[in-house]
Amino acid sequence: MPELPEVETTRRGIDSIATGRRLLEMVVHEHRMRWPIPKELPGYVQNQTVRACRRRGKYLLIDFDAGTMIIHLGMSGSLRSVQKGSLLRTHDHVELHFGHQTLRLHDPRRFGSVLWHPFENGPVETHPLLAKLGIEPFDPQFDASLLHRGLANRQMPIKQALLAGDVVVGVGNIYASESLFQARINPKTKAGRISLARCEKLVVAIKNTLDAALTSGGSTLRDYVNATGEPGAYFTLHGAVYERAGQPCKVCETPIKKIVQGQRATYYCANCQKA
Repeated sequence: MPELPEVETTRRGIDSIATGRRLLEMVVHEHRMRWPIPKELPGYVQNQTVRACRRRGKYLLIDFDAGTMIIHLGMSGSLRSVQKGSLLRTHDHVELHFGHQTLRLHDPRRFGSVLWHPFENGPVETHPLLAKLGIEPFDPQFDASLLHRGLANRQMPIKQALLAGDVVVGVGNIYASESLFQARINPKTKAGRISLARCEKLVVAIKNTLDAALTSGGSTLRDYVNATGEPGAYFTLHGAVYERAGQPCKVCETPIKKIVQGQRATYYCANCQKA
């Protein structure tokens, strides 16, 4: 699944293409996504100017004069720029036409979504998909005290608490494993047992891991490409534990372990992450 760095990289790409420009036409080739794309949506946004391209967690938010388009890339989706009139690929489901450039939503599994939130319904942050999301990891207010309070009394493993997204948003599966390794925290440790001092290390690790991934354009999910069609490169070069089961730890050479938590793969070093 595209995670926060991939979505933020996409946001930056489409921002340079769409913000301040008029959307000439929205074409929907396939309405059957995770939630059906509203049939009236193309009419809502036609000839409207894009005021901003934002991100909340893993959701892309495209602000128009009358409301906000909410886009989620699902498990393997991408939103990228192509020349208008270029050949459609299988699984290209939505097109946003801006003059000579077109943004195309490509989603082989159709787990993504394109929804509409009119301004008369209040701030888009109140939408049910966004209302319960935690703080952004790069928000200055995200610190050890906030994380420690959010984890207090939670019996679930720390890895799953991070994935829940209601304390801090956007620390997805890949980056949770990497951040916990950097902080030397075992992914099976109960969230409520993480001390304030260890929360300090984890906050630093989360920010460093996500920042490094952003700098490199995201991870190498097998089918992830950014807004210009280029794959991410970060974990090909720098991943410490993710998808390295059986390989030696880069710190102590202990073989990296793989377990399954909540149906998601977790990678860690049993020696470096003892508790």
